[in-house]
Amino acid sequence: MTLGLVAGALTTIAFLPQVMKTWKSKSAEDLSLGMLASFSTGVLLWLIYGMLIDSLPIIIANAVTLLLASTNLALKLKYG
Repeated sequence: MTLGLVAGALTTIAFLPQVMKTWKSKSAEDLSLGMLASFSTGVLLWLIYGMLIDSLPIIIANAVTLLLASTNLALKLKYG
């Protein structure tokens, strides 16, 4: 379980710098709408899967990743 939590934390925080950069610059021109939309959908499905199998590492990591990826998607739609 620890390995899953560490892996989830590392892959999740990887999105934080992009969210902060896009938020500060108010520019999302370099972000791909297709990638953000498909990635967010995939993360949502992983979150649902984690809930179905009752896996805390999968649930936590994908819930936070979905929040960050969705924020990037929303910023792309707003500023892109």
